Formats: sequence, structure tokens, C-alpha cells
Amino acid sequence: MNWLHFCGRGATPCCPASHEGSAGGARPSRLFAVDVHCHVMTMAAEALVASHPMKLAEPAAMREAMGEASVAHNLKTMLPQAFPKLTRVEQRLADMDAMGVDVQVISPSPNQYYYWAEPDLAREVVHVQNQNIAALCTAYPARLRGLGTVALQHPGLAAEQLEHAVRTLGLQGVEISTSVEGRELDDPSLEEFWAMADRLKAVVFIHPFGTTVGARLATHYLNNTIGQPLETTIALSRLIFSGLLDRHRGVRLLAAHGGGYLPTYLGRSEHANAVRPEARLMARKPSEYLREIYFDTVVHDSLALRHLIEIVGVSQVLLGTDYPFDMGHYRPQELVSPTWKAHEREAVLGGNARRLFDLSAR
Repeated sequence: MNWLHFCGRGATPCCPASHEGSAGGARPSRLFAVDVHCHVMTMAAEALVASHPMKLAEPAAMREAMGEASVAHNLKTMLPQAFPKLTRVEQRLADMDAMGVDVQVISPSPNQYYYWAEPDLAREVVHVQNQNIAALCTAYPARLRGLGTVALQHPGLAAEQLEHAVRTLGLQGVEISTSVEGRELDDPSLEEFWAMADRLKAVVFIHPFGTTVGARLATHYLNNTIGQPLETTIALSRLIFSGLLDRHRGVRLLAAHGGGYLPTYLGRSEHANAVRPEARLMARKPSEYLREIYFDTVVHDSLALRHLIEIVGVSQVLLGTDYPFDMGHYRPQELVSPTWKAHEREAVLGGNARRLFDLSAR
């Protein structure tokens, strides 16, 4: 069977890897696979913010947001395991080979958004991250594509950084969070950023970092388990219901974690749109926008993934793992089922990403 090879059940990204083809492209014995949800940490950015009061306050903020038990586990287990994968390209390539991934679309680790940074610092932090990602993609053009970052707290600067990332560095777009320092993504102050994304037809990868719900989710790792998908649900809903996506049709949105809860509970949004005048500010029904947004496969359940495809269409779903964090899913062959139609498997594993990230020559 022409099927994607992965390590056995229970394998993680650190499973033994064959290094054959680590600098090459797709192998003909299986389907071409592109992982669109993969993170990189730029240590030069850490050096820039190390002495900033907000960075120094980060440990206390993390304890308040997720509780002592989750912080302790992250420090003892999760982060030591993830750190080499975030920072060492050789480890990344070996893991890609082990998982049968031909291309990763790399993006910043969300903990490096640093939306609290003042303009001068924000300019430097974004610069070193985008340069690092671009350099990795240049060094391994057959294996890596890149999404940069922007200082979204300074919208004018963010628009400039987006243009530089795409037109000068050759990145495919940028990753942003679901809100920025108390502002939602449909806030009028961000119009300049969205206008630039529209003009460039850039990919904007929406990936939350934490949750705004607060103490109710500060135990049992609920701030991530529940909070992160909820943040994406809110962000996408506001972009749709506000009419922003009508004004900026060229923006290509990619939503992390399968778009959160919005595709699963779309009927309620459709109903509100039908009966509430304040929920009819956009030009079309919510379902029509979902069929233009792209979604990754990080939903952890084959039935949920099948439902996502039924709601948004197979053309809008792309393979993602959330590499290298422990909330990722590193056995997508258990989600992208061999019982699917051949064209569906091919599209989700790599075909849709070829189109979105301009990999048509592969």
C-alpha cells in the first residue's frame, strides 16, 4: 500500500530515526507529507528579553495561569524534552525522517510572542526570530518552509514586519496569537496589519498562547487542554462575525488545533446568524467562511477529524503535529485513516499544503 510510514504505536518525536534523506525531498514509497504546525525557538530573542521586568515576572505569571503542578511538570519533563527539538535542526530532521514527514512549515514557539515589548525591543525580537527561521529554510530548502512573527501590539510596525518577512526573507506569512495585550484580532487598531496581510495574500497562522479565562482553568493543565482551543474559537468567531474577512478576502487563515470548538459546534453560530441582527454584520453565513479557512489536524481523535472535514471540506485540512510539545499528536496515521478515499489522504497529508505553501514544484 502506498502509505505514510511512521514509528510504531506510542512513538514520540524522539523515536529512532533513519537519517537517509535528511537533506533531500520526498521518498517515492509513500505519500508526500507536510507538517504545517511545528515550532522553533530562537535563543537570540531570549537574550534580548532576559533582563526585562515582564520576562522576569514570567515564572510567577505561569504559576498563576496553570498552577504549581503543571509548572513543575513543564520544568522537569516537558521543556527538557522539547528544548533540543526546538533549537537543533539536526534533531528536527532526524525526527522528520522517523515520522515520515517530508517538509515542516516552521513557526515561532508561541512563548516568544512577547507582545509586551516596547517598539525598539519588539523590532529587535521579531528581527532575530524571522532571520533565524529564514536562515533555517535557506539552509534546508527541501525540508523546511517558514512562518515568521510580528509585533502585533504595534500594528504599524507589525505591517512593516509582515511585508519584510514575505517580500525580503521569503517567508510564507506569520504566526500570531488569538489576542494581543487585551485587544481582540478584529480590533480596529489592527486594521493596518490585516490590510497588509490581504495585500500580500499572506498565510496568517492563528495559534494561542495560554488563555484569558483565568483562574477557572488554572488546575489540571486545563489552561492548555480547554483554554487554547477556546481561544481559537473566540478569535475565529470574532474575525467572521465582525466582517473583517469580508474586507480582507486575500488573507489566508490557518487555524491551530483544528480551529478549536467552532467547527464542532458550528450549528449554534449558524442559528445565531439567522435569528440575531447583531450576529449578521458579515456578508455570508458562518459556514461559508469556514470553507475558506485552513485547519490543522491536531484534534486527537479520528471522529473529530472526520467531522472537521465534513464541515469545512477536505481541501481545507492540513497535517499538523504541534512539534515538539507534549500536547502534539505524532501518530497522524491513526487520524488520517487508510479507510479514507485516496484523494482525501493525499490532500490532507500533503496535497493541500503544496497549494497553500507553494510547494507545487515538489
